[in-house]
Amino acid sequence: MLGTAVIVFREVLEAALIVAIVMGASRGVAKRGRWVGSGIALGVLGAVVVAAFAGAISDAVEGRGQEILNAAILLAAVMMLAWHNVWMSAHGREVAGEMSRLGHDVGVGTRPLSAMLVVTALAVLREGAETVLFLFGLVASGTQRAELLAGGLLGLAGGVLIGFTLYLGLLRIPLRHFFSVTGWVVLLLAAGLAANAAGYLSQAGLVPTLVPEVWNSAGILAQDSVIGQLLHILVGYNDRPSAIQLVFYVVTLAGILVLMRLFGRQDAKGARHKLPRSALAQRMSPS
Repeated sequence: MLGTAVIVFREVLEAALIVAIVMGASRGVAKRGRWVGSGIALGVLGAVVVAAFAGAISDAVEGRGQEILNAAILLAAVMMLAWHNVWMSAHGREVAGEMSRLGHDVGVGTRPLSAMLVVTALAVLREGAETVLFLFGLVASGTQRAELLAGGLLGLAGGVLIGFTLYLGLLRIPLRHFFSVTGWVVLLLAAGLAANAAGYLSQAGLVPTLVPEVWNSAGILAQDSVIGQLLHILVGYNDRPSAIQLVFYVVTLAGILVLMRLFGRQDAKGARHKLPRSALAQRMSPS
């Protein structure tokens, strides 16, 4: 039971932390629960479908199907997270202004929430598929279903609890700093997912490894430890990264940052242009 709980906990934790970040990044936006909940439901459904066709997927593309599928899921999530951050850079002041008006229905967040639905669905899909495959394998090996159920529920509860704790921590951030903090969290999460995708592509032989092991920090902080696993999920920590993983990490980080800066400047210019018109309108209005 303990082994089942640990494996399920690790898989659920990764999905739960991503969902927590998504919920935090969409703070104050109308109907975000419906979008994120739909993403979770789609991810669970997709995980069951992937698990049902696991054999065919693994045998596809000369036995590299599973690695290619994992890389595709991760890269799709990276693109959605990048879209969210770039959109928020261009509309952050608008969203913050809407959030400051108590009782006002925040409708300006509809566009980034579509990206959040996709990110949530992909996160649950990937981790859910791995969890379902693992549990099916244990059933086939003769593990008692009662023991399997108890361990699975324990791991599920632990992963969800830590994810919820992270979400509560994000909500404690003052509103004036909130978008900056969550923007950096999403940025590092996207870079880490891109590095993981590079690892799968390298395993499939689609990209060169360049240098198999740039460093080995397992003696200082092992990736499979509790802290190492959390850092791996949140910022892409790897105790034995290959050079191609570092390239994907840096390129993704730099690329999203450049786009955020460009669109953020446009947002700032737009805010400055609006201010004189607003002031002029106030002066011309009858007293």
